[in-house]
Amino acid sequence: MAKTRFLFSTDFHGSETVWRKFLNASKYFDLDALVISGDMTGKLLVPIVKRPDGNFDASLYGEPCVLSEDEVPEFEQKCRMITYIPYRTTPEEVERIAGDDQYKEDVFERCECETIGHWLTLIPDRVPPECKVIISPGNDDKLSIDDVIRADSNPQVIFGQEEVVALDDEHEVLCFGWSNPTPFDSPRECSEEELEERLEQTVAKVKDMQTAVFCIHVPPHNTFIDQAPMLEDDLSVAVRAGHTHMLPVGSTAVRKIIEKYQPLLGLHGHIHESPGRIKLGRTECLNPGSEYGEGILKGFLVEIDGKKLTQLRRIDA
Repeated sequence: MAKTRFLFSTDFHGSETVWRKFLNASKYFDLDALVISGDMTGKLLVPIVKRPDGNFDASLYGEPCVLSEDEVPEFEQKCRMITYIPYRTTPEEVERIAGDDQYKEDVFERCECETIGHWLTLIPDRVPPECKVIISPGNDDKLSIDDVIRADSNPQVIFGQEEVVALDDEHEVLCFGWSNPTPFDSPRECSEEELEERLEQTVAKVKDMQTAVFCIHVPPHNTFIDQAPMLEDDLSVAVRAGHTHMLPVGSTAVRKIIEKYQPLLGLHGHIHESPGRIKLGRTECLNPGSEYGEGILKGFLVEIDGKKLTQLRRIDA
């Protein structure tokens, strides 16, 4: 039997602070693998606009500032550490971004790819060569980042998307980043019917369900690890009787697949507000939650030995 220890985490949304903590955990916990279940990329672009005098205008937390050329790198790093994407630009391009939605999306996508490329360069100095880094994108991650991860030459980096990859000689990880529909029209979402079909096609690649780990970004429906605030039509949080109204938003297809095939573990994320663990039959389903905005790494330290889960510990760092 093969004993393997790994850290599972998810939903970093561009926080380089959390990404660095995640990588550093490999040495601290003496891990065989790091496993991330998507939503790696950020959501906010910070323009750094070049002025005629050679300096740059920028703003962070609503505070405008003027930067010299030498000060820009430090400002860019500060942005990345708090989930924002810095972007050097010109007044003319700022105007174009404001008036051309497609151009804005193209710029944002290019910046997201550059961020992931930069993150991958941090792995060799922080993660021992024998520790795998298994990366599966999530519903918020644009499809173009897949090629960036695939192209990385580091043999430690294992890309998974609708694929089954080796955790060790005995355990496999099914990687799946798509979700059921959300209010935000994210890049990787589809109907429950299509989701089930995609999952079935991926599950068919698994050799042994008793030792398999299903890393599926969206959690199973109607479990306390899929409870999210209800949103009104204007996307504001619904309040009922003075309290945030919560409801299950996980996937019925994911629940059906887990109950049908009963893998050893289910690794999920997507719903930041519902960390926890729950059993569906023999399958232990985990959601570490996410507090990426506060720079907190939330995860589960997991050890599996053959067909058994021998250690499970919540991590908040």
